[in-house]
Amino acid sequence: MTCEHLPSAPGSVAQLRESVGRIVQFAKQSDVAVFVIGHVTKEGAIAGPRVVEHMVDTVLYFESDPSSRYTMIRSVKNRFGASGEMGVFAMTETGFREVKNPSAIFLSRESVEEPGSVVSVAWEGSRPLLVEIQALVADGSSNYPKRLAQGVDQNRLALLLAVLQKHGGLAVSDEDVFINVVGGLRIGETAVDLPTLLAIVSSFRDRAAPDRLVAFGEIGLAGEIRPVKFGTERIAAAAQQGFARAIVPRGNVPKRAPDGIEVVGVRRLSDALDAAW
Repeated sequence: MTCEHLPSAPGSVAQLRESVGRIVQFAKQSDVAVFVIGHVTKEGAIAGPRVVEHMVDTVLYFESDPSSRYTMIRSVKNRFGASGEMGVFAMTETGFREVKNPSAIFLSRESVEEPGSVVSVAWEGSRPLLVEIQALVADGSSNYPKRLAQGVDQNRLALLLAVLQKHGGLAVSDEDVFINVVGGLRIGETAVDLPTLLAIVSSFRDRAAPDRLVAFGEIGLAGEIRPVKFGTERIAAAAQQGFARAIVPRGNVPKRAPDGIEVVGVRRLSDALDAAW
């Protein structure tokens, strides 16, 4: 869309600012909702100048996996609420339908019972979301062991493996390590540090994590387990999904745990490994 009285070319910063400004003014004066739709680059960012993002009230991203029937809508900017909010929708014959309990679609009871799988509670926007962290530790086939992480920061994985060797007494320097967050989710917070290492240890020892176990916590370079925000809410969400035991940082242990779940507070990585097995 262009404004005829501006001499600049369509798509330029001046045209974008003027066109979107008129649309925003119309929306405010007419009291209607307007969606401005743009395309994204291969990296997943909105193409072109960022001026449009600064002018609108909310920026929403559609995130979908061709192999899945679920689509996630994530807010990266919101003047009227929390940014980072995420909604999960399923495509049906009548259009998109909201998934009321998104934690259920990202958890598979069969895979959780296998070695190398641990459930965590991530915080998306303003609500908790239970996710399954899977790890695979295999014998390295070359002099350069592979480190591959999908859904979590790959640089963070290298840091966690160093902490595991130094403070957990477990060296996987000659092993290939693969991490995957089930469902194609991307988790940017450090609360999944502890379940990631627990999944790695589970796969390396070929021992499944205890049944109905959930864990979360940030791991420091000294091997300490640091508390994360919204700890009580995360524990309550795990209890609602039927989990019976939670390994959490000592600072996140609530004064009164929700009914049906045992909360184990740990200070160091070695304590968490002892609590899990």
